[in-house]
Amino acid sequence: MNAVVGSSVSRKDGYLKVTGQARYAADHPTKNLTHAVAICSTIGHGRVASIDSSEAEKAPGFLAILHHGNTLKLFRPVNNFMTASKPGEIRVVFEDDKVHYSGQYLAVLVAETLQQAQHAASLVKITYESAPPVLETEKAMHTVYDPAEFFGEKLAVERGDAVSALQSAAVKHQAEYFTPTEHHNPMEPSASIAMWNGDELTLWETTQWVMGARNTVAETLGIAEEKVHIVSPFIGGGFGCKGFVWPHSVLSAIASKKVGRPVKLSLTRKQMFSGCGRRSETRQKVSLGAASTGKLTAIEHDTLVQTSTVDEFTEACGAVTRFLYSCPNVAIAHHAVRVNIVTPTPMRAPGEAPGLFAMESAMDELAYKLNMDPMVLRITNHSDKNEHSNLPWSSKYLKDCYQLAAERFGWAKRDPRPRSMSDGKYLVGWGMATATYPGMRSPGAAKVRILQDGSAVVSSATQDMGGGTYTTMTQVVSDVTGIPMERIHPELGDSHMPPAPVSGGSMTTASVLPAVRQAAAEVLKRIVQAAIADGESPLHGMKEDEVVAANGRVFQQGSAPESGISYGQVLAATNQAAVEGESFMQPGKEREKYAFQSWGAQFVEVKVDSEIAKVTVSRVVSAFDVGRIINRKTAQSQAYSGIIMGVGMALMEHTVYDNRDGGIITSNLADYAVPVNADIHSIDVHFIDKPDPYIDAQIGARGVGEITVTGVAPAIANAIYHATGRRIRELPITPDKLL
Repeated sequence: MNAVVGSSVSRKDGYLKVTGQARYAADHPTKNLTHAVAICSTIGHGRVASIDSSEAEKAPGFLAILHHGNTLKLFRPVNNFMTASKPGEIRVVFEDDKVHYSGQYLAVLVAETLQQAQHAASLVKITYESAPPVLETEKAMHTVYDPAEFFGEKLAVERGDAVSALQSAAVKHQAEYFTPTEHHNPMEPSASIAMWNGDELTLWETTQWVMGARNTVAETLGIAEEKVHIVSPFIGGGFGCKGFVWPHSVLSAIASKKVGRPVKLSLTRKQMFSGCGRRSETRQKVSLGAASTGKLTAIEHDTLVQTSTVDEFTEACGAVTRFLYSCPNVAIAHHAVRVNIVTPTPMRAPGEAPGLFAMESAMDELAYKLNMDPMVLRITNHSDKNEHSNLPWSSKYLKDCYQLAAERFGWAKRDPRPRSMSDGKYLVGWGMATATYPGMRSPGAAKVRILQDGSAVVSSATQDMGGGTYTTMTQVVSDVTGIPMERIHPELGDSHMPPAPVSGGSMTTASVLPAVRQAAAEVLKRIVQAAIADGESPLHGMKEDEVVAANGRVFQQGSAPESGISYGQVLAATNQAAVEGESFMQPGKEREKYAFQSWGAQFVEVKVDSEIAKVTVSRVVSAFDVGRIINRKTAQSQAYSGIIMGVGMALMEHTVYDNRDGGIITSNLADYAVPVNADIHSIDVHFIDKPDPYIDAQIGARGVGEITVTGVAPAIANAIYHATGRRIRELPITPDKLL
């Protein structure tokens, strides 16, 4: 490969975004468009006694209202993420009159304009037979059960005898850690525009998974998949809440069918808190046993999470503990309770982000009991293989991450005593933690077309949430073909394109780019064949292995590129407007031979104003091993965003519910705090940038999106302990917990 892959390249879609030309789902220009408003439950538990829309039907612009009493017939889709179909909740919208949580969709109203729809919706009178909602874990313990799996992985794991090993350990640490309910809050609220053409449906959608949206919507409506067309060229963030298919997509479709016109349905910020999932609160008990040398002898990690009364999603906090450190005796357990809150869903690094808060806080506490440097403790327990699966790592440079980040941070200058460092009136604390996330890969396909004018088009039904997929696809094509990036047009976000997986699990890079590379190689092969077959070509009659296609030209092996002919000349001579190559790539037997995981180290400095207990994260230094870096600029941007999200997790984010009616008190960006520019200071990001030789045959890249948030919250909590001597085991760490 040449220097295009691995360099710092500005986003292909950047100009469209900063000039306002990028069209998101709600921006698509549609003739004869109508507007829908979702009407939501104002109670947290009970049933709908009646829906009176008589006044609404007299309102100006009113067109239709749908609810459980008059809806089109809908079907429960297959609830299996592995078969490319995953609703956010298996219960179908308007399935019955039962109310399971506040904010549940009870009706959808359509009018000529948005303002008319909002006014008419305000006139709809809903009466309930209500019951007290159960929102708190303690009050839901009568529903506790043990979920079996998380995306095919068993949630209960035992290795050795953790109970006995813990009892006999020379040094022990046991504590309970809490993380609250959190919400994704992408800048772009979810939206959908539905338009029918006969029995064919087009949805302009906010989705992280165009193929999954197509399949799930089709199954819910009871129509063939090929009858549904999903278009999602730009997404204003998702973080997981747009990964599964939530009811608003189906609402817009049935509303459009009802009125016979296109319908736009955009969620309000308040509805984003109840309409597309959340991160569950977690309660985690961690017990560690170690020898006096620091070598771990026992780990117990027991997690209790919330799920809803209509579906199941488990925050698998203990999954990473199975293999994070070398230990002969490990016991992992997960339990769930059912509450009257919307079903949880993946939120950036589901399981790992809250799980590492508990595990990495516990490791820091153990280090203090051992009078040992926290980084040295982690290196002492480095896992040279995955001790859960008993497979070697495909590649692992975690020790390099520790060393690089520690050197850049100045960790060697740390005084380990709590409250020993200061800067004027501020207490200074230094903390660190390990970051990790699976190296996932799924089947993916792509198509590359080279046109007669020498330009190229690359397409795949993948998504770009802002991570840079438009750009990395273009880089790979440029790398293979030698066509300049400015002459390559990337296309994605359309279910009519070659299929690709969800943009979740940090799998897009490893799943789509190998297919892009193979498709680019395939199109060059066809150009070579065309050049050889052309009787007028200077390459006529040569064997394929004697001809090279590179740098935009076709030429004889060993000759200078200038001696050959351009791709465009080959196509013109053979009277072809374009030539294309397509590829479908998927994981192979390497998954049976190696364990794939990304690694990192987070080092944090905090400054605490002891008079008002205000915490400032003044410095973060991070190093990541994510295989090969495709685009250093966009990868660094991903790291910044993950680290900033980790700051929010540690210090701010917390969804608060009203126990009386199940309503969300913090359902806006004034009361639900997230970091802003003034909260963020120095962030120094580094990548090891060594290809993973087994994740794919050519590129060797793993995903960057989710690992960067992991480890940030515990590193901050550990730094706060170092600064103040106060060990806070419950997030977020707000001033009241430090006073």
